[in-house]
Amino acid sequence: MRDTDHVREIDRVLRGQATGRDGVVSDSWRRCVESWGLDPSRPSPAHIVTESELRAHREQSERLIAIARSGLDALFRQVAGQNYVLLLADAKGVTVDFFGDRRFEDDLRAAGLYLGSDWSEQLAGTCGIGSCIVTGQAVTIHQSDHFDLYHTPLSCTAAPIFDTSGTLSAVLDLSLLRSPQPKASQELAMNLVRASARRVEMANLMAMTRRDWVLRFSASPEFLEVDPEAAIALDGAGRIIGMTHAAQLVLGGGRSLLGQRLDQLMEVSVDDLPELMRGRPTEERVIRLHDGRALFGHAIAPQSPRVARAPGVPMPGGLSSLAGSDPAMQALLARAARLAGTQIPLLLTGETGTGKQRLARAIHMCGPGARPFLLLDCAGCDADAIEALRPQATGPGTLFLQGVDDLSAAGQAALLRLLGDAKLRVIASARGDLAAMTRQGAFRGDLFFRIAGASLPLPPLRLRQDFDWLLDRLLRARNPDGLRLTPAARAELKSRNWPGNLRELASTLEVAVSLAEGGAIDVSDLPEPVLAETVPDPAEDLESVLDACGWNMARAARRLGVNRSTVMRRVQRLGLTPPQ
Repeated sequence: MRDTDHVREIDRVLRGQATGRDGVVSDSWRRCVESWGLDPSRPSPAHIVTESELRAHREQSERLIAIARSGLDALFRQVAGQNYVLLLADAKGVTVDFFGDRRFEDDLRAAGLYLGSDWSEQLAGTCGIGSCIVTGQAVTIHQSDHFDLYHTPLSCTAAPIFDTSGTLSAVLDLSLLRSPQPKASQELAMNLVRASARRVEMANLMAMTRRDWVLRFSASPEFLEVDPEAAIALDGAGRIIGMTHAAQLVLGGGRSLLGQRLDQLMEVSVDDLPELMRGRPTEERVIRLHDGRALFGHAIAPQSPRVARAPGVPMPGGLSSLAGSDPAMQALLARAARLAGTQIPLLLTGETGTGKQRLARAIHMCGPGARPFLLLDCAGCDADAIEALRPQATGPGTLFLQGVDDLSAAGQAALLRLLGDAKLRVIASARGDLAAMTRQGAFRGDLFFRIAGASLPLPPLRLRQDFDWLLDRLLRARNPDGLRLTPAARAELKSRNWPGNLRELASTLEVAVSLAEGGAIDVSDLPEPVLAETVPDPAEDLESVLDACGWNMARAARRLGVNRSTVMRRVQRLGLTPPQ
């Protein structure tokens, strides 16, 4: 199709004439012009985000990338030799993972089939990823289906990936640089991306609900245990707390499954689930729905005894990747999730290196659209630097005030003037006690109340109960060769006080990875602590330290800088007992 013919066809669609295009394509073309203000006569090259923006997008999708990677690698091997490129994009349309033939890397990068490409519909026009995000459905956008002339050689087939709460969290896309075949030739690609997206959702649900009942089901028994069609996760009362998108389609009936009881949908209750576990032939594990349909079920028991789950809101992906099973962090992140969708100014407090900036970015990424994240380092910042932000403060976005407790008196005055006119949502961080500074007159009270609508205190690493989870995640990110920690090295790391918190732990692992020989990191590969052991705060709760150390007395003693016998005496004196 000639360029002029393509533009004329789009004009006919805008005037309401039928041209034979799919409804998905015609609707997208209308959005491109009427909602996004795009011009079909002006080709636009691929939009590539900056390296720092890509890093932020990948950090928010870290957990999903890790869960999906093995399955996507298997899918790419299936289509190897057919010139396909496999992309994983986040919910904003930015490509965060890529599988393709490196021999054609320059061509793929130029076409946008590469890491960091922004395929949101408002930038790229009608395309596989962008239209999939808007519609929430699997789509094939083939050649001249694309709105932008720059992309018309491509053939793109995309399927959505939903999180356990039913929110679209990513898109899986299988694309060709060019395809001489008609659109119908991509039916196999459509089946592959749909199946892979379903398996990624299943793996994510299983990873997120290890301590809960999971009921997987299919319309036929043949592949029930190896490749089920859908699944739901249930709490101890039998209420649905997570699901795959297929489960919502099969069981939802137009309303969300979350919070519904199992026995409201099926002729089984949570007490019947043991009967659906392995041990009975799959064809005998029949589940009857109240509407008369029948499915085959496979129940998977919690991996460990359940603990009470605090009521809360679904955790957006960026926040869910910040902590493991630490109760204090989970409570903090649940509060952050509730506040993320508001304009309430937030104050993030905690020692250096506890992850305040990363939490701020995660909260920012929960918001809609491509809004700027402006970072102001308050240490040594003068009034002129603050005033320079004024042109960027007129629209929506986030202003992150890093180390606001370091701001000078002149800087505080300038910031107060800026915030008087700004539309930005403010998130500030402080290492010190900003409330105490305000009471003492070292920080302006009027500014304090402008930036501290709600406070989120991050715990120090020495009190985190998910240390092993953090250790494994940080090691994986800095360890392309798959080095592991010896038990002695792990024990040494867990016994340290970590005054630099996560930043110090990450640096320690980078040094250890560089020094290690062979396939394991041993104690001798670990650098000495960069600061001498600090005297612990006497007000620090002994029980919190013990919880963080798994009630290992020797480890807690070393972290506190005292003898093991001292810890035991304090435990006896206070009448403390390990959690059941």
